[in-house]
Amino acid sequence: MTDVEDQWAAGSSYEDFMGRWSRRLAPEFISWLRIARGVHWLDVGCGTGALADAVCSHAEPASVVGCDPATPLVEFAREHSRDPRQSFVIAGAGSLPRRAGGYGSVTSLLALNFLPDPEGAVHEMRSVAAPQSTVSACVWDYSDGMLFLRHFWDAAASQDSAASALDEGNRFPLCRRDALTTLFRDSGLDDVRCEPIEIRTAFAGFDDYWRPFLGGTGPAPSYVSSLSADRRRMLARKLEQGLRQGPDGTITLTARAWAVRGTVN
Repeated sequence: MTDVEDQWAAGSSYEDFMGRWSRRLAPEFISWLRIARGVHWLDVGCGTGALADAVCSHAEPASVVGCDPATPLVEFAREHSRDPRQSFVIAGAGSLPRRAGGYGSVTSLLALNFLPDPEGAVHEMRSVAAPQSTVSACVWDYSDGMLFLRHFWDAAASQDSAASALDEGNRFPLCRRDALTTLFRDSGLDDVRCEPIEIRTAFAGFDDYWRPFLGGTGPAPSYVSSLSADRRRMLARKLEQGLRQGPDGTITLTARAWAVRGTVN
């Protein structure tokens, strides 16, 4: 099972699985950043456009350029964009879009840990930023703070030891406060701060929780797609038994992310 690769095949599936929580988290992250009005933003790893939408709704930007190497996600963001200040391009770390004079805010929401070279990515983000601007990122705390995924991987590993190697909590040691702080300081950024942001992930019932795992887009759904029908049913049953549901069947869990920022000197 360790040869299962992350698939990013469909923007609508990603939106159903993680995008809806990205859209809950993005305004909180924007509020925490406190970027001045009228700034040009670069959104690295823009996915389906959650952060770009939040920037336009809450930060009064001059413009927002979103970039991502996953064509289906960028196409989804373009199709659903309703703000003329937004633009989306297919590009990733190593070929970030540049702007004369740099960007006043270069940021990444829930993507930094997926980049092949996070250190190189932060250096590149700094290189396309304007002097005295802000470089920032926000990542889920996969180890024990992103509970709906924590429940999933714990249940998967209890039935398949190989699943532990695919668990984001094991794959991404970067998604911790100390590691993020060190990464940003070592990249030459000043005034580095890293703090938690929490949201609630509420599901109408078990089907609302489980169905997005069947979409084949993202690490956990990619793993589920690799299972036989019988093993999928066993995993679903294990999860349903372990999740605490309210009297009306609802499932409410917390999701913690780490937000980090630094200033370009």
